[in-house]
Amino acid sequence: MDVVKVFQPLYGPDMTNALTTDEIERYARHIVLPEVGGAGQQKLKQARVLVIGAGGLGAPVLEYLAAAGVGTLGIVDDDTVSLSNLQRQVIHGTETVGMLKTHSAKAAIARINPNTAVETHTLRLTTDNAPALVTRYDIVVDGSDNFETRYTVADACASERKPLVHAAVGRFDGSVTVLKPFEDGKDGKPNPGYRDLFPEAPPPGLVPSCAEAGIIGALTGVVGTLQAMEAIKLITGIGEPLVGRLLLYDALAARFETIRYARR
Repeated sequence: MDVVKVFQPLYGPDMTNALTTDEIERYARHIVLPEVGGAGQQKLKQARVLVIGAGGLGAPVLEYLAAAGVGTLGIVDDDTVSLSNLQRQVIHGTETVGMLKTHSAKAAIARINPNTAVETHTLRLTTDNAPALVTRYDIVVDGSDNFETRYTVADACASERKPLVHAAVGRFDGSVTVLKPFEDGKDGKPNPGYRDLFPEAPPPGLVPSCAEAGIIGALTGVVGTLQAMEAIKLITGIGEPLVGRLLLYDALAARFETIRYARR
């Protein structure tokens, strides 16, 4: 069956967001899914997603969201690519060592999908600049590696009413959740926020960095890909996002567990 011919009419009333013939062919495996279809693919094309960090988690997030057809990806990172990054930060390569991660990631995304626009923000997120940056996007995906940035991102997303896909990894373990504290859940109660899950950051030095404790590279691929899937669900409106649920992954035991949490 000619997928292009079958789905070519699925442009919808908004012709500014119409899928081209090439895009219909590129995203054919999405479009044949009843849950996504042409309308869902148009939502992906129209979406603006901000990714915090182009490192271990940000790499698979950026790659899969670009491949999925997200129209605009914003990248926040102020670091450069180092050789020790390449064991897990697969969006970068040996030839980009020393390059700004925002520039390296933008070049990789252009190879994956030239239809995706990339906006680079080569800076460190702070309480001063975060709200103005977050408000320019529909969804934020946090791939940062420190508690200060995580709280800054979460607070900005809550104040600007932007869904946040949060994740963290360490050694052989990872976790993912979706935060929408500005909305009520199915039970009519307000959804929990990041500070309901983690009221305050641990004292400095208590939680070792990946440079100190180590991390298995493939773990960030698993968890980052889960983040990308949650972002796609939020954009297209399919499935049940991880709101009020923390998904835990134990790589050594090959085990997933989910715990529920609520507004304090």
